[in-house]
Amino acid sequence: MSAGFVLGIDFGGTKIAMATAGPDGAVLRTVRLATRAEDGADVVLGRALDAARRLAEETARDEGPLVAAGVATFGVVRGDRVLLAPNVPGWEDLPLPRLLNDGLDAPVVRLDNDVNAATAAELRWGGLAGTDTGLYVNLGTGLGAGVVAGGRVVRGANGAAGEIGYLLRSPGEPGHGAGRAPLEEHVSGGGLARRASALAGREITAPQLFGPSVPAELRVLRDRALGDLGMAIANLAITLDPERVVLGGGMAAEPALVSRLEHLLARAVPFPPALKPAHFGADAALRGALALALDSL
Repeated sequence: MSAGFVLGIDFGGTKIAMATAGPDGAVLRTVRLATRAEDGADVVLGRALDAARRLAEETARDEGPLVAAGVATFGVVRGDRVLLAPNVPGWEDLPLPRLLNDGLDAPVVRLDNDVNAATAAELRWGGLAGTDTGLYVNLGTGLGAGVVAGGRVVRGANGAAGEIGYLLRSPGEPGHGAGRAPLEEHVSGGGLARRASALAGREITAPQLFGPSVPAELRVLRDRALGDLGMAIANLAITLDPERVVLGGGMAAEPALVSRLEHLLARAVPFPPALKPAHFGADAALRGALALALDSL
């Protein structure tokens, strides 16, 4: 007799990914659909729940009952709301935990933010496996970190541990209270692209900044951003004393970024951690949602 299966859902700003998996974490079925954020939170959530129920019904024919669900979302999960989540209009107004519990026919539903979920996946199956203290840094369109201590993902008092995009770069600069995310605006893929495009007077993507023919002024912008990012990660490593730092997200594969971080960690951190690429790419948060479900059993 089957031991049942788990369901994972990853809500992203442009896509919603979901999968079912067996008790060993092996993926059984997957579904992807466009978020279509302009439709508003109620419509986005309703469409996702419909697709998730269909996926669960199809899997149940072969695998037995759905025993748990894990959900990863942008923003910070706090109480019955998701805060700091501008990606989908109205998302912060939804009582998301209750709606997920009501809409998914699962005995257990666990919800966390996407970077924490990705960290859980790396801890269970990837680059942080076996670590007591570790750090996952997501370098993508946005910027975030997941902290591992005592072999568990640390969420913080308000579920906002690792929201490093709000770190200040210099004394007195506008921060969260002014509606700003100083570090993210300067060093994330999205922030770099916006700043480079404004400087060049044409659209520039973050990957283009790491290409072979970058104009001098854009190289200066990129290198200053990498310096700010490297300093933030080194300071985190000094504070946490992690065994490993795992880099995920689209920018993590850039050799210039990795070599700079390796050099800075070796120079600045008393006990430099190992620097490793994330095991999971674009599916990190989805695999993390499955890890959340499995960890609840």
